Amino acid sequence: MTQVVTRFAPSPTGFLHIGGARTALFNWLYARGRGGKYLLRIEDTDRARSTPEATGAILKGLDWLGLDHDGEVVSQFDRADRHAEVAHALLAKGAAYKCFSTQEEIEAFREAARADGRSTLFQSPWRDADPATQPDAPYVVRLKTPKDGETTINDEVQGKVVIRNDQLDDMVLLRSDGTPVYMLAVVVDDHDMGVTHVIRGDDHLNNAARQMGIYTAMEWDLPTYAHIPLIHGPDGKKLSKRHGALGADEYQKMGYPAAGMRNYLARLGWSHGDDEFFTDAQAKEWFDLNGIGKSPARFDFKKLENLCGQHIAVAEDAALLQEIEDFLAASGGTALTQAQRDGLGRGMYCLKERAKSFPELLEKGHFILTETPIEADEKAAKALDAVSRGILGKLTPHLHNASWTREELEAAMARFCDEQGTKFGKLAAPMRAALAGRAVTPSVYDMMLVLGRDESLARLSQAAEIPA
Repeated sequence: MTQVVTRFAPSPTGFLHIGGARTALFNWLYARGRGGKYLLRIEDTDRARSTPEATGAILKGLDWLGLDHDGEVVSQFDRADRHAEVAHALLAKGAAYKCFSTQEEIEAFREAARADGRSTLFQSPWRDADPATQPDAPYVVRLKTPKDGETTINDEVQGKVVIRNDQLDDMVLLRSDGTPVYMLAVVVDDHDMGVTHVIRGDDHLNNAARQMGIYTAMEWDLPTYAHIPLIHGPDGKKLSKRHGALGADEYQKMGYPAAGMRNYLARLGWSHGDDEFFTDAQAKEWFDLNGIGKSPARFDFKKLENLCGQHIAVAEDAALLQEIEDFLAASGGTALTQAQRDGLGRGMYCLKERAKSFPELLEKGHFILTETPIEADEKAAKALDAVSRGILGKLTPHLHNASWTREELEAAMARFCDEQGTKFGKLAAPMRAALAGRAVTPSVYDMMLVLGRDESLARLSQAAEIPA
């Protein structure tokens, strides 16, 4: 069997759109699950709009998502000579022709066609002209598209798509300055790179019919096509800024883990039974083109957050800590000190449960990241009235001699509550305020274990002091 080769080919005119990220993921999964190659090509032929900054942003977004590619990144612009070479080969074969029609002549043709109610697809008078009649003037090179019959796209997602050839124009291959157009470059690059499967958005479906003409004329093998539906917002309309973040980098800055993002994007338009949560290994094993739906998928932040929470919960602590540091760097947050990093490492077991994003996890870990004296927020401060401070003052000596294990701390707390004739529930709020300065925290025992004996006792003793 031929080795599977897929490619992701973004245009560097802006950030990595979340729809493009999903297309890259589908290509990556399909190739990786079959021991194939996943290639990356930057389609930078539009020199007016392509920028190095945009290329950098795309590469950074793909790197964050963990979509590693094989080989070097291919620049489409750098291959312009090869694209032109193919256009001249088509000319030599009689599959293309020189068109000397001016823009004014083309527009006059279209105006006349509109007036007569005919198709405005340009019919060049130079298609079958005698070469001896060709003037010494600028020309474009056009592909000779068959005038009769049909072009059939056997698409793995859309099914059998039939387009009448009289609905296709003789598309331009080379501009009058000799530069190749995007539609030619895509085909030449895909052929030369050995791409076996073209998996891309269904906004390219009509392009496929026109591009197939080049494959046929050059007697090249056609790739397998899979045109995937676009992503819509919750309201069923094309995803736009009004729905929220569009760039992959924005999701990193919002603190979503890459594994959760991969899982969610894979499920966005593709399914494997009723499975919602899955690992990369499972996704590579399960992913196939026949699991992609024909209808546009709707972006749902709640589902994204739910899956991200599940991935945070099962992630390796060291990997999670590294991704948190990357998140802080990407979002402009303050870098962790070594002490904070060590503390988060110790406390990760009680922080990652039920956290749906890194900001949520770091908020749970506020007790580790903050420094003494602890500044309680408004809600927590209400729990530190004079009575509560007095109780904390009595509690601290009872903890001095306790072995710093959960069992011993629970036992010491139980004995203290019996002596005071109270319940632990009455102590929990002031202890949270004392240890973290927050009303919502991990359990008191978890915080004490993570902070250690000296820091915990110091915070409880400070909280017990009645402010002047």
